[in-house]
Amino acid sequence: MNSQVKNNNEFQHVSVELTAEEALALTGVRFNGNPKVKAAAKQKVRDAFEKAFDFSHQDKVDYEILK
Repeated sequence: MNSQVKNNNEFQHVSVELTAEEALALTGVRFNGNPKVKAAAKQKVRDAFEKAFDFSHQDKVDYEILK
């Protein structure tokens, strides 16, 4: 699966290798015999994005201050 994310007027590609079952699960097909297929596919996509992009620059909320 390839995905493009627009960043500073450039498209960056993220590649994720999925099994046929995982790809189908992301389209909405249900695998009653193995419900973890969709979760595994989502995790692979999430991991690929975390490796490709730096999310550490996002402002974090200090929840102690909110109390």
